[in-house]
Amino acid sequence: MRKTIAVLGLIVSCNIYAQTADQIIKKNIENSGGLTQWKLLNSILLQGKVVLGVDEEYPIKIYQQRPNLTKTVIAVKGKESVIEGYDGKKGYAMNYAANKLQEYASYVPESFDTDFIDYEAKGFVANYLGKEKLGDAEVFKVELVKNVNRKMYYFDVANYMLLKESSPEETTTYSDFRKVGNLTMPFKLITSTPKKEGDYVLLLNRIEVNKAFPANTFKFK
Repeated sequence: MRKTIAVLGLIVSCNIYAQTADQIIKKNIENSGGLTQWKLLNSILLQGKVVLGVDEEYPIKIYQQRPNLTKTVIAVKGKESVIEGYDGKKGYAMNYAANKLQEYASYVPESFDTDFIDYEAKGFVANYLGKEKLGDAEVFKVELVKNVNRKMYYFDVANYMLLKESSPEETTTYSDFRKVGNLTMPFKLITSTPKKEGDYVLLLNRIEVNKAFPANTFKFK
């Protein structure tokens, strides 16, 4: 009897955890604008500056459009240069040794939406891993799993905003949340890697949504 009760308790516990993970994700989507508004987002232009070191910062523009088109432009001494992008067929990035933009066959484009929007349809399983402290904030810790891929998401207990996401490759923290139309977005992002290679801080001063970009915006040139 005790064994039966223990097994039933485990089943109930697992179900609660699964429901809690799903509820946390849905609450984040709801509080940041709602699923309909996120799905109506078709393009975005991020503008601000990227900080790479103590005395190294550059104006930056990031263009993104569904389903996975992207282009990043930085300005050095007033001259704009494309440093990375994906045009739907080709991925390209700056080869700093050769000082030129080149195609990379191994380039893997990221989805326009975050993984946890429609995560089940994308093949992910969400697991609630409890609460913990992240700086001064208490957060819900949610794990998304797909095959061998795992990513951790940390949602503010107070308002369900996403404060951090982490994978074996990199960790990004989010802050300075502001309204952009019907959506709430972070204007400060800090990204770090285990080897501290390519770490940066992105400080945005303007975000524009659903802009109609020229047809050649994302083309590899």
